[in-house]
Amino acid sequence: MSLVQSKSQENTLFVILVSCVATIGGFLFGFDSGVINGTVDGLQAAFHSDGVGTGFNVASMLLGCAVGAFFAGRLADKYGRRTLLILAAIFFIVSAWGSGIASSSGEFIIYRILGGLAVGAASVMTPAYIAEVAPARYRGALATVQQVAIISGLFSAFVSNYFLAHSAGASTNAFLFGFEAWRWMFWIELIPAFIFFLALFFIPESPRFLVTSNKAVQAKRVLNRLYGEQLGELKFTEIKASLESDQQPKLSDLINKNTGKIRRIVWIGIGLATFQQLVGINVVFYYGAVLWQAVGFSESDALLINIISGAVSIAACVITIVLIDKVGRKPFLMVGSIGMSITLGLMVFAFARAGVDANGDLELGDLGTMALIAANAYVFFFNLSWGPVMWVMLGEMFPNQIRGSGLAVAGLVQWGSNFAITMTFPIMLASVGLVGAYGFYCVCAVLSIGFVAKYIYETKGRELEAMQG
Repeated sequence: MSLVQSKSQENTLFVILVSCVATIGGFLFGFDSGVINGTVDGLQAAFHSDGVGTGFNVASMLLGCAVGAFFAGRLADKYGRRTLLILAAIFFIVSAWGSGIASSSGEFIIYRILGGLAVGAASVMTPAYIAEVAPARYRGALATVQQVAIISGLFSAFVSNYFLAHSAGASTNAFLFGFEAWRWMFWIELIPAFIFFLALFFIPESPRFLVTSNKAVQAKRVLNRLYGEQLGELKFTEIKASLESDQQPKLSDLINKNTGKIRRIVWIGIGLATFQQLVGINVVFYYGAVLWQAVGFSESDALLINIISGAVSIAACVITIVLIDKVGRKPFLMVGSIGMSITLGLMVFAFARAGVDANGDLELGDLGTMALIAANAYVFFFNLSWGPVMWVMLGEMFPNQIRGSGLAVAGLVQWGSNFAITMTFPIMLASVGLVGAYGFYCVCAVLSIGFVAKYIYETKGRELEAMQG
């Protein structure tokens, strides 16, 4: 039987189906991250928090994300990718309910950290799972669906927040059963969280995890169902061969045994994870409403602008899905870095030239249109490149033996950087203003151009078993 015939036996529909189930975790990742955007006023009113307190209420989830991402990779090597996703689904449910019923800032933070554990776990396990079930020739497209799911989650949160706030009159006003609209913004998440939990029981465990765990029979069954009998047997042999010289995966595998230093591939993963956050994208996602209100838009207008940004993000991801397995990963990262550098520079220019009203708020005037276009162009370039491609590369660039550990470290750094950027934005806004904050993100975008040019190598079309560490 030829290779073409073998490929024709692949159960493509099943591969797509199980990948889509896994990406519901990405949807919840996005929804849980974006829902906070419309609740800032409600949190300030309910908990009487100042700027720093509000920043911590918003950023507290990210502490859980860092811990969840770090331990998920290691625990998934021991208990399985699907098992960790099921645990994440449970945490999403608890967090969504608890965040809405919280009566104090401390209680709210606890529930948000639990949600962060779920987001962190889903952020690294979903791309890893997809990379381990999808054929190399369209692995990038399926992994990019993760970013579409994240943006769809963000978009859904923005739409939900907008209509809830609009229906109640403001996020701080009472809505159904006397509960404020901002509480309902969290409770809406219970619907996709329960769907995710139930759907996970209908997809198989990662075949590469099963091989690593010496569960050959189960691994062959899953591989045959994914790729057909002949290609499935070939895949099993390749996976087995790539693991034969190694023991059970452990964190110390990240160190090169010959040099005693951390492997170069790990540093590249850390660089990818860090730069994705240093360009400031989550300031737009978490504080988008605050940003546009700071330059003169009403709460309703600011929430509507968030919806537009979400739609632009989805459009960018669709382009990446279509082209990433043809063009490759590195070109997308380079285009994104250059595009973000230019658009962030335009935003800094607009904020620098803006006037100030009697209340000390910026008045963009004629520059408002340019700032709005530049902001959405920035979001477009991010979601065309660093948004999806970082997760694609982290899911596939590490060799089988260190994939869980590599993802653990990169995920920890990614969410740690996310926390730092999110926590410091209100402080920067009060001290150096929008010009200083966005100027910093612009400089980081420029630096990312050099990082991509020097350190990123192409992974397009390569089998996971061929990845070198």
